[in-house]
Amino acid sequence: MIDTNVIIRYLLADHQEHFEKARSFWEKVKLGEIAAFIPESVLAESVYVLLKIYGVPKGEVVAKLSRLLDYKGLTGELDVYREALKIFGRKSIDVVDAIILAWAKVKDYKPISFDKDISKLI
Repeated sequence: MIDTNVIIRYLLADHQEHFEKARSFWEKVKLGEIAAFIPESVLAESVYVLLKIYGVPKGEVVAKLSRLLDYKGLTGELDVYREALKIFGRKSIDVVDAIILAWAKVKDYKPISFDKDISKLI
């Protein structure tokens, strides 16, 4: 199971020691040599940290995380995560709202929400 910091250090390469450890880990995941799971909360937190803390442009955040989701060793609801990033990239909504909408689309669930951003897109 992957922590947000392992994603952030890998994508930003801003802490040499942590980057090297993260790079080694992610290269194995990329090749499918090891399996890894990204919790939904970690995906959301990664988006938040990249955008709000590091000021990475939204399009770049979506592109970087989307590429990561294509690594062979990743497991879990990757179709939902990919769809969430697509929705987040196209719409002016919070990443959590995008995740809810992605679950609805990919799994054919009906979202129930009082959130205006979600209600507009249902």
